[in-house]
Order: sequence, then structure tokens, then C-alpha cells
Amino acid sequence: MELSTLDYTFIIVFFSIVLGIGVYVSKKSGKNSSEFFLSGRNMPWWLLGVSMVATTFSTDTPNLVTDIVRTHGVSGNWVWWAFLLTGLLTVFIYAKLWRRSNVNTDLEFYEMRYGGKPASFLRKFRAIYLGALFNIITMASVTLAAIKIGGIMLGLEPWETVVGAGLITVTFSALGGFKGVVYTDFLLFFVAMSGAIGAAYYLVNIPEVGGIEALIAHENVQGKLDIIPDFSNQNALIMLFIIPLAVQWWSSWYPGAEPGGGGYIAQRMLASKNENHAIGATFFFNIMHYALRPWPWILVALASLIVFPDVASIHEAFPNIAENKLGQDLAYSAMLTKLPSGLLGVVLASLVAAYMSTISTQLNWGSSYIVFDFYKEQINPNATEKQMVAVGRISTVVLMVLSAVLALALENALQIFEILLTFGAGTGLIFILRWFWWRINSWSEITAMFASGILSIALKTTSLGPFLFDVETGVFPDWAEYPFVVLVTTAIWLAATYMTQPESPEVLRSFYKKIQPGGPGWAKVVNEAKADGEAIAKDEKWSVPQGITAMLLGCVLIYTIMFATGYWIYGRTTPALVLTGVAIVSAFLLIKAWNRMKEDIL
Repeated sequence: MELSTLDYTFIIVFFSIVLGIGVYVSKKSGKNSSEFFLSGRNMPWWLLGVSMVATTFSTDTPNLVTDIVRTHGVSGNWVWWAFLLTGLLTVFIYAKLWRRSNVNTDLEFYEMRYGGKPASFLRKFRAIYLGALFNIITMASVTLAAIKIGGIMLGLEPWETVVGAGLITVTFSALGGFKGVVYTDFLLFFVAMSGAIGAAYYLVNIPEVGGIEALIAHENVQGKLDIIPDFSNQNALIMLFIIPLAVQWWSSWYPGAEPGGGGYIAQRMLASKNENHAIGATFFFNIMHYALRPWPWILVALASLIVFPDVASIHEAFPNIAENKLGQDLAYSAMLTKLPSGLLGVVLASLVAAYMSTISTQLNWGSSYIVFDFYKEQINPNATEKQMVAVGRISTVVLMVLSAVLALALENALQIFEILLTFGAGTGLIFILRWFWWRINSWSEITAMFASGILSIALKTTSLGPFLFDVETGVFPDWAEYPFVVLVTTAIWLAATYMTQPESPEVLRSFYKKIQPGGPGWAKVVNEAKADGEAIAKDEKWSVPQGITAMLLGCVLIYTIMFATGYWIYGRTTPALVLTGVAIVSAFLLIKAWNRMKEDIL
């Protein structure tokens, strides 16, 4: 593709602004570790909410959605739409608890909730396991998408894309810290949204597609339009709809959708001004992430089925793409090559924005684990603020380099999504219950983490997987693999919980006194403390039932907005009107429930 002067102007101006922000905030961000990783804990909800949305607006997300739509249809997106339940559980129950904890990272929580050497091990191990290993895999997935975009749209070699895209991102991330990430996210969000919407509108109306009506009526597309899976296809219904909604959302740890909150979502809640700002930020994120943002990507994916009906047609159009990088996810980038001058520059800038936003967040978040939870805990307990900021900047660069190297060896986005999903299967329930059940201890988490990882590896790399779940000869149907991992992992960590000693009364009482989680799961601890003459519980109403009500109303609101948007696009007026009405009613009820919750918090 040939970029015009106008295209180059958009991209150069965009890069200049982003780097300028990083340099501008670098002095204040480097003042101490709290500023570098949490921006002084004084961020407003709207800025943090936009940052969360921008972070998850990654270059690999349109590729992933395109892969899903082309392979399983629109309804295949339930594999990630189901995480809305997790997200709203975080909004209405866990956001205020995280902000109340006042920790520097969500891993520091371990030595608040648990005690002794197991808690210390858990914190340090997960600092490397998540902050380095999983973080590098996630960033490699994002960089892989950038490689495919660069290869198709600009004819770049993989290493050229990696060096070009990574150098600017790692520079402003290392300079600006968390404040630089959040400030640039605000710009990146609007650039990314403009590019995605502009691309969808133009590509649906190119001559090959012929407009929205012709798109919907095309034979390649008609079988892919259903928002709810076809009930007659039992296997697809179970794998793409029932398992995500019944099991996956609460049982699996996945970056950005951790049950009970965690990772970079927790980092933003911890950086908020107060509990209400933490709730507002996460709620805004979930509305934008699920209700509105998917449709531009879905439309481009559907249009691609007309222009590039299969992988062979993509390869024919772009013969320079390496065999190991070919896949359905390439269709999104292939469609973007049809954009005109000007809009092409905006869309390329939006894709760069998506890449930079995600990578910069992952770098700062992963670096925070390495600094607070490993370096300061394991290597240099007396580290000065200056040393911690320096290690943060060095680890930022190292993480970027390692993820770039891994990206060169990977093939497609859906492959990575499935690996990460299975790898964390069965651990999610602990992250939900550890706030509200005193009996969970550090050994619960340690055994769940290792059981899930070992079992997942065994199923993926040995004959155990095909023996149990092969479509034709396995003991169980293939859709049972994920529930199997969840069931076995859950049984193992529950057994470990009851086979090991509970946390000491001192640790449990200290945690309860600070967090005030409430509920029957802490009754034993509260009553024993009371019997010893120690009052650890404040006289406040337990907010979890009210939070669950708000969560359910929020799910109805966001899902109906998402479905109504789809039906308006499809031209199906009756269901669109009904769903819009349901969304209005649920919004009214949710506002009332939220106002009651805010009064309880205040």
C-alpha cells in the first residue's frame, strides 16, 4: 500500500503528541514509586474508565473478533461477552474493597489476606508468573497483531514492525509511568474509536459489499448473523454459549477480566480518588467495552466474508505473508487495505493507538509487580524511591524486548486466547470467595494455580487430552475439556484448603478490620473476636446482596444495549424497539440501586 502525505501527517502528528505527553509528565512520574505506578492515587473515574477501555482496545482484539465471527459467527463472541458478569461483579462488589485495601498492587493483597511464608511465596511467585510470563504472552499476542497489520497494509517484515511499533511505546511508557499511560489513553481512545467506526462505515459500503442491506442478505453472511447460537447445533450451543455463561465467567482467570478484579483493572481502581470513583470507572469501562465497541469490528468481519471468503483468498491477495502467519484473523487487516487516502491514515493511527495503549498499560502494570512484589520483597527490601523507579523503567524495557521476541514465533490471536483461558480455569472462584470466606488460605491459591497450570499443559501437550476429549474416540465430548479442568482444579484446591491450617486469628482479624467485607462467611471470625473483647466489625449493612442486584440490572442494561444495537444495524425494528425499551427500564432501576449503594458507602 502507498500512504499519501495526508496519511503520513496524521501518523506523525499522533506520534509527536504521544511522545510529548510522556516527556511532559516524566519529571513528576519519576518522583517516587507511587507516582510512577499509581499517579498519587488521585485519578478521577472518567479518566480511569477511558483508560481501561483504551487498554482493552488492542490491535489483537479486532483480529480476535474477526477470527471468531468468520469461524463461529457473531454468536461466537459469547466466549468473551460472558465476562461482562465478571466485570459487573467487580463494579458493584469488589471495586470499593480494592480501593479500601490501599495496596500498591493487587499482589500485595496476599500478605494482607494471608500470613507467613506461603503468603510471601505466593506474592513473589505470582509477581514473576503474572508480571513477567503471562504479561509477556499477552503483549506478544498484541504485537503479533501489529506484525500482521504491518505485513498486509505496509508490506513490512515482522522485525520492522516490532522495532518501529515497540520503540515509541516503550519510550513513553518508561518516561511517563502510569500518569503518562492514562493521559495518552484518553487521546488513544478517541483516535481508536474514530478509526474503527470510520473503517466499518466505509468498508460496508464499498462496491464489493454493496451496503448494509446487501451485506445482511449475502449468502456468505446469513449463517453468521445470529447473536444467540443456533439451538439445533448442540456442540456450538454448549461451547459458545452455555459454558461461557454457566462456568467460564466465574471460574477462569483471564487478563482484564479477573473474577473479583485484578491486574491492570485493579491498578486503576487503586489509583482512583475514592471508592465511588473506583466504581464509576469500572462501570463506564464495562458499558463501553461490551455494549458499544464490538459492532464496528463485527461489521468489518462480516464484510470480509464477502471480499475474502476463506484463508486461501487472503493468501492469494497477499502472497508475501508467511505461511505461519496465515489465519482467519488476517481478514481484518486485509479489509483495511481498501480504505482511501486520509481515512487510511486515521485508521492506521487508530491501530497504532490501540497497540500503544495496551502495551503501555501491560508494561507499567507488569513492571509494578516486578518492583513492588519481587525486587523490593526479594532483592532489596531497603530500596529507595529512586531505585524503585529506575528498576521500573529497566523492567519496562526488558518486558518489551521479551514479548517482541515471542511475538515473532506466534501464529494467531484465537490460539493465544484459548491457551490463556484454559490455563487459568478453576482458579476464578477463589478470587471471588477469598474476600468473603475466612477459611480460604494461601495454600488454596497455590494449589489451584499449580493444578490448573499442570492439568492444562498435560491436556494440550500429551495424549491425555485426545484420550479424554477426542471428538470420535474420547471418553468425554470435546466441549467437556474446560469444565473438566474447572471441576478437577476446584476439587484439588478445596481439599487443600481443608487439609491445611487456616490463617491465624491475628491475620484474619486485621484483614477484616481494614476491609470490612461482612457477610456470613466471616461470622466465625467476628464472633470469636467479639468474645475476646475485640470489636473488628463496624455497624454497617452488608452490601453484597444489593451489589448482586445492581450487577444483574447492569447485565440486563448492557446486554440489551448491545443486542438492540445489533438489531438496529440488521434492520430488525421490532426486537430492536423491545430491547431498547428494556434497556431504558433497567437503566432507571439501576440508577436507583446505585444511589442506594453510594449512600451506604458514604
